Amino acid sequence: MSRLNLLGANIKKYRKQKKLSQNQLAEILDFSREHVACIETGKEFISLRKLFIMADALDVPVKDFFDFD
Repeated sequence: MSRLNLLGANIKKYRKQKKLSQNQLAEILDFSREHVACIETGKEFISLRKLFIMADALDVPVKDFFDFD
């Protein structure tokens, strides 16, 4: 699995831990639901700025998104 896919899987894991749907997270972040879905599946890159915004919304340290072990 590529690192981009692993990053997306971690984002999805933390979103689900917060019991948020893709729609709910997208609304909080002012992203489209499709963009959130593409990030979570590794189909789209996420900018560093958006990654920080997402980490804040999910109350997760950014470094935890990169825990690929």
